[in-house]
Amino acid sequence: MDTVAWNKSELSVGELSQRSGVAVSALHFYERQGLISSRRTAGNQRRYLRPTLRRVALIRIAQRVGIPLADINRALASLPDGRTPNQKDWEKLSRQWRAELDERIRRLQQLRDDFTDCIGCGCLSMRNCGLANSHDELGEHGPGPRRLIEVDDGGSCG
Repeated sequence: MDTVAWNKSELSVGELSQRSGVAVSALHFYERQGLISSRRTAGNQRRYLRPTLRRVALIRIAQRVGIPLADINRALASLPDGRTPNQKDWEKLSRQWRAELDERIRRLQQLRDDFTDCIGCGCLSMRNCGLANSHDELGEHGPGPRRLIEVDDGGSCG
């Protein structure tokens, strides 16, 4: 496999794909979504500035932790002149996402801890259902697994 020259200022979509590890189709998608941009050559081929590698890396890292593409797009759009994020930008973006990530971690830990006991009805187990939720009292609070939802929403349902 050929490596992309480190001093090459522009990359073809294939080179960007090879270097970033992201499929060409995903790069085209990112471009359609406004996350990255390219210029077209006289032969209508895409050319990406080398710093696009950093944007793609940021997109992939953010996606990996579950940040929606729309949020990533807003964050990248907030950079002056659409520049590639630098270390200071990344620190600012990661601070913005920290509270959301902390909340997601809390919910995942709760789900992990309660997963084997909860069958989705809102009670901790079928054995305890009659005791913990006799006559489906939790149904009055709304649909779904109320114990998990209301704890998640800050309620106190059990």
